[in-house]
Amino acid sequence: MRTFALVAGIVWIFVIMWDAFEALVLPRRVTRRLRPTRFFYRSTWGLWSCIARGMRSAGRRETYLSFYGPLSLLVLLAAWAASLVAGFAVVQWGLGTRLHSVSGPATPIDDLYMSATTFFTLGLGDVTPVGAAARVVTAVEAGIGFGFLAMVIGYLPVVYQAFSRREVTITLLDARAGSPPSAVVLLERHASDHAALERLLYEWEHWSAEFLESHISYPVVAYFRSQHDNQSWLGALTTVLDASALVIAGTQGGPGRQARLTFAMARHAVVDIAQVLSAAPDLGAPNRLRPDGLAVLRDRLSPQCLPLLSGDAAEKTLEELRAMYEPYVAALSRRLLMDLPPWLIDRDPQDNWRTTAWGDGDH
Repeated sequence: MRTFALVAGIVWIFVIMWDAFEALVLPRRVTRRLRPTRFFYRSTWGLWSCIARGMRSAGRRETYLSFYGPLSLLVLLAAWAASLVAGFAVVQWGLGTRLHSVSGPATPIDDLYMSATTFFTLGLGDVTPVGAAARVVTAVEAGIGFGFLAMVIGYLPVVYQAFSRREVTITLLDARAGSPPSAVVLLERHASDHAALERLLYEWEHWSAEFLESHISYPVVAYFRSQHDNQSWLGALTTVLDASALVIAGTQGGPGRQARLTFAMARHAVVDIAQVLSAAPDLGAPNRLRPDGLAVLRDRLSPQCLPLLSGDAAEKTLEELRAMYEPYVAALSRRLLMDLPPWLIDRDPQDNWRTTAWGDGDH
């Protein structure tokens, strides 16, 4: 029995250490399905989001969802630490509980206590290892515990830096595309300055690349919500994809080349993040652009010196472009409970910068 416990403890320690290495250190996507971290997020998010779906108040639901990202990160770190402490305690027990306790004969509880004080480098001395094997295990656990704490200290700032860099560009989109953002508003506000539209699309091409790299390395950041209820990284990215698709498909004189580059990078980000979060493309998602939507878009953009081309070719191109990303953003929307931006919105949407906590009017 003790031999089996010894082997099981060693295997469990290796599994947890490898899982932590993949999540904290390895800078690439992990495709293996059997991972403790993967099981943790699938199970906890499933329960958390199920409760959120039952909330009627949108503001309360968004506040509740905003706690999940930071809280899940702390719980996961605590779960890793507890698993390693338990694993080393099982190893010590498998060795025969070769410990000396000042309170009397050592027990399995002393194994757990010794493991915890060693892992967190307390070194109280009331329980000490006896024999070469127990000392080696104690020394190894102390080294792993010290390294684990160092990784955690370095990991948290990296995660929050990735979140902050992501949110800066999303916040800048407020005055450029409204709140919530919309592709037609974005194009309307840049209709008289195609150079500014090209610069914006260029910035979002680079934002999409940085977003892809950071969120593949640290998928937990995808669960972090934006500061405002009507903003999200998914809504902003979908708006940029919508605007790029419109420019590619049918605008006259627009920055077509840059729109194609931005579309390619943004679509790459959406598809890969959907795969990381196990959000299969939703091929049956409702159509976000109503049947008369293109006609309305033409009416709104044509007077603004950014006319949309008419004809079957332009409509077919737009439909093909939308089919390349809309199933993925719909799947992410359903998975993360983030609303997708509308194609058509009021001509003068209320921007976040115009509102205050004391009222909804202009200030």
